[in-house]
Amino acid sequence: MEAPRAAVGTGALFGLAAAALFGLSAPLAKLLLPQVGVLLLAGLLYLGAALGTALYGLVSGRARGEAALRAADLPTLLGVMALGGVAGPVLMLFGLSHLSAVAGALLLNLEAPFTILCAVALFGEHLERRAGAGALAIVAGALALALGPGDWRADWLGVAAIAGACACWALDNNLTQRLSLRDPVAIARWKALGAGSFTAALALATGSRWPGPGALAAALAVGAVCYGLSVVLAVRSLRLLGAAREAAFFATAPFLGALAALPLLRDPLRPAHALAALLMASGVAALLRERHSHLHAHQPLEHDHVHVHDEHHRHAHAPGQSTAEPHAHPHRHEPLVHEHPHVSDLHHRHSHGERGR
Repeated sequence: MEAPRAAVGTGALFGLAAAALFGLSAPLAKLLLPQVGVLLLAGLLYLGAALGTALYGLVSGRARGEAALRAADLPTLLGVMALGGVAGPVLMLFGLSHLSAVAGALLLNLEAPFTILCAVALFGEHLERRAGAGALAIVAGALALALGPGDWRADWLGVAAIAGACACWALDNNLTQRLSLRDPVAIARWKALGAGSFTAALALATGSRWPGPGALAAALAVGAVCYGLSVVLAVRSLRLLGAAREAAFFATAPFLGALAALPLLRDPLRPAHALAALLMASGVAALLRERHSHLHAHQPLEHDHVHVHDEHHRHAHAPGQSTAEPHAHPHRHEPLVHEHPHVSDLHHRHSHGERGR
């Protein structure tokens, strides 16, 4: 799939919108924690996401023309549920209970460099040197935040929990990117339903009690918008950009979360927060400026996903098969060698020599 400027721009918009929604979830969850509790709130947020995506699926039907999930996708989907839907949210909410909302929101920027590291080291994506420098700047900002004033023991416990959440989400992002050619609404729905059901059941089994109607409705609403819609948009961004670059755009989430925490929770903004924000902003800017183009080869590939008949999708159709675009059906990519601007989506995983750096 070619990634021209328009496709990259669309992926960026999806990524930024997903980040904005998720960034708002941190201070909103902080407000709900005293009434709901860590474990049950994590479950309710994802059950809200499942409800929201199920309603959207009923309204939109199959009009989206997306490729359906298959039995072979189940192991990857289970990994996404466990890491991104159970472990990540629980660790994040536990961390927020030990940190201010501003500190917690800014620390969530660790998800970006962790995702990039996994994408490059484990999943075959490629980044320019500038992008690596940007990731290091984000890590430096997180460290500056962790070394700020306050209760060190409590702060480091919260820092460790949120860093663990970000590591879980980094693996989740890379696994989800492998599913991103499938229907993003179905991916979000199954992830949310599995993760929410497990976590809520565990919370109730360990002594949690249902909150009042107002807190319950609020948790489900926050989950539907800040988790459900955010996951759908993030999957669309992962499809177009790859996990590493999507992470750069999603790294803006903590900035919005930190800004929202100021009026919502009246958290103070200390010098350490300002330094962390400056370092993180410079890192995100470096990641956003990265561009990549070189001669590359496509190996033969057979798969199924929504597509249009661009340079990468010139194939015959079976009799009676719809050719209306976009559409999804199993198809074969023939070998192809060409040069164009591209990113590390699932059609562009190839080795790089000195020319590609």
